[in-house]
Amino acid sequence: MQPRTESLPIGRPHSVAEDAYALAIGCILLVLGLVFLKSAGLVTGGIAGVALLLSYLIPLPAGVLFTLINIPFFAFAHKVLGARFAIKTVLVNVGIAAFSSLTRMSIRVMDVHPAFAAIVGGTLIGMGILCLARHQAGVGGTGVITLWLQRTRGWNAGSTQIVLDVLILSAAIPVVSGPELGWSILSAVAISLILIAWHRPGRYIGH
Repeated sequence: MQPRTESLPIGRPHSVAEDAYALAIGCILLVLGLVFLKSAGLVTGGIAGVALLLSYLIPLPAGVLFTLINIPFFAFAHKVLGARFAIKTVLVNVGIAAFSSLTRMSIRVMDVHPAFAAIVGGTLIGMGILCLARHQAGVGGTGVITLWLQRTRGWNAGSTQIVLDVLILSAAIPVVSGPELGWSILSAVAISLILIAWHRPGRYIGH
């Protein structure tokens, strides 16, 4: 007797409007996460961590630096993940730069405990990345690398991101040290836990 098998339901493709809405939400979550981390003097993993690190040295919003750093990764995204993914990634980065500039003029977090900033900021960034990934987009940088490795090698994006985060946080030691470095590590863990928990093949049927 053959074992019973159940076919997985086929996901309904997202409409253009649904994609646009999701990309906007992803950008907003990412920018808000950066605001909390920057207000507490923290960094984090991924390309967001590099942008935050540079924002303490260069008088530009972290979101704008985020986009500028990502420019070399757009061609890589186009080559390994396709034109559709690359175009969405470019749009995401334009959105992040725009929302970051708007946020800088609209909101200022004057006092936030680093523990709150690390957990909430990291979670917001992780949820933003997840939202984008569910709609076939990314933030570029290390996110492109981790998604590519997950698709081609089956490596979990969250686990791979942790390895890259360790390298980025190590580079931040000369600028961010002591307690701030510890909270920064917590923020990177918060981001990765979101991806480890929910960014898995088979967990989502929409595309």
